Amino acid sequence: MKWDREELARFLGTSGIAMLVAGFLRYSIQGELLTFSKVVLAVGALLLLAAIVIGFGGILRFFSKRSSQQGTNTTVLSVAVIAILVIVNFVGFRHHKRFDLTTEKLYTLSDQTKQIVGSLQKDVTIVHFDKSPNAALDDQMAEYTSLSRHLKFQNIDPQQKPEIAEQYGATRPGDVILASGSRKEHLESGGVPSEEDITGAIIKVTQDKVKTVCFVTGHGEKSLTDDGENGYSHLDAGLKKENYVTKTINLVSENGVAPDCSVVVIAGPTQGFFPQEAELLNKYLAGTGKGLILVDPQTDPKLGEIFQAWNTNVGDNVVIDASGVGRLFGAGPAIPLVTDFGNSPITKNFAGSMTFFPLARTVTVADKAKTDLQPVEFLKTSPRSFTVANLKQGRNEVSYDPKTSTLGPLSLGVAASRKSEGGEARVVVIGNSAFAANPYVGQQKNGDLFYNTINWLAQDENLISIRPKSQTNRRVTLTQGQDSALTWLDLIILPGIVIFSGVYIWWKRR
Repeated sequence: MKWDREELARFLGTSGIAMLVAGFLRYSIQGELLTFSKVVLAVGALLLLAAIVIGFGGILRFFSKRSSQQGTNTTVLSVAVIAILVIVNFVGFRHHKRFDLTTEKLYTLSDQTKQIVGSLQKDVTIVHFDKSPNAALDDQMAEYTSLSRHLKFQNIDPQQKPEIAEQYGATRPGDVILASGSRKEHLESGGVPSEEDITGAIIKVTQDKVKTVCFVTGHGEKSLTDDGENGYSHLDAGLKKENYVTKTINLVSENGVAPDCSVVVIAGPTQGFFPQEAELLNKYLAGTGKGLILVDPQTDPKLGEIFQAWNTNVGDNVVIDASGVGRLFGAGPAIPLVTDFGNSPITKNFAGSMTFFPLARTVTVADKAKTDLQPVEFLKTSPRSFTVANLKQGRNEVSYDPKTSTLGPLSLGVAASRKSEGGEARVVVIGNSAFAANPYVGQQKNGDLFYNTINWLAQDENLISIRPKSQTNRRVTLTQGQDSALTWLDLIILPGIVIFSGVYIWWKRR
């Protein structure tokens, strides 16, 4: 059989394209460009080039036709569109950028994570042990490792490298283990660990000293083991995730503050302290002690000497917020809202946020001309707030009295520090303890306020931040009547309107 130039060119071109495709597919499957694939691609390119040279005349005649020119324009346009898409994808691959459109920014690393990982001074390795990588975990780790050169991540198949699995203590597929030096932290197997768990584990393997937060008991304070509405069990779990040890102390039985206490917390006492207890606390804070005092309205903890020593005035009042924010939390006006956080390291990242305090009293700087304690009022209510003496007439019936009330903005918290030769003492007084209780500690920035306060008191300023978010429950609960109405709307009314409209239009056009 004798071929002319055009037939030979078509054969060579078809063979060249087939070999190029085959070589590319072989390279894609193997993941590397081996010698055989190189030969196939090179031969394919040569055959395609030969086809162009041999059939050049036929190509010119083909493109001289009007139909071919129109087809060429379409082809060129298509190739241009494909080229633009390829370039956009290439640029997107080289310069990775994600957009988190969720309200809580659930898929964006929190300020706390960025601060902690970004300030790492020790090498931390995160290892995922499984037969195959986890795409979601890989994406999450890409975000983490981009924050610091000290953080490394790798996937290890424990069957291929059992010695590494044994070194890290991996026992099950899916284990994620963090290590820094001789310290290791094992996360739960299976799935993708939460940002909160990963960041907490990084803190644990990199901190040299574990600090203890001591909660005073014996005066009706909030309990760390109480998981009810007035308890602090959620707060206790949050402190432990930040690598703090928590314990309770009794000032009488221990004759003072235990020496291992880094921070002392007095959380909403309902009974007064004995004079000797107040003296022990005063002595502790007069040195290099750190204390957080949360005192609710309509109670007298009998800690006046401490407040006076720290230039703090705790008001004998209740703060009322007329802005109506209490309705957001199913309560009345006795839940003041705070959006002004002053100039304090505790709330340095709180701009545009809010905290709220169920039943609070004012806490202010007593003498603002006295600056040796560096006091800061860092929790200010709205201008629509005011004080009342008490709530005996009922929360929903209180009103502003120009003779006895004080108009907002009102201060609910003071932070102060005093430097000495032995170190630095720090005290924070807040006129409410319920903001950190179980129902409220996870809402808005209430939890961040408490944890940041502990961080500042413990001189762990690197931990002060906005913590990982949790997803808001957006489920809609319908009453039986609403459910029935929605059923009628979906199954009868809307379909009926569509059917009636169709019949009416058909009748008009008949």
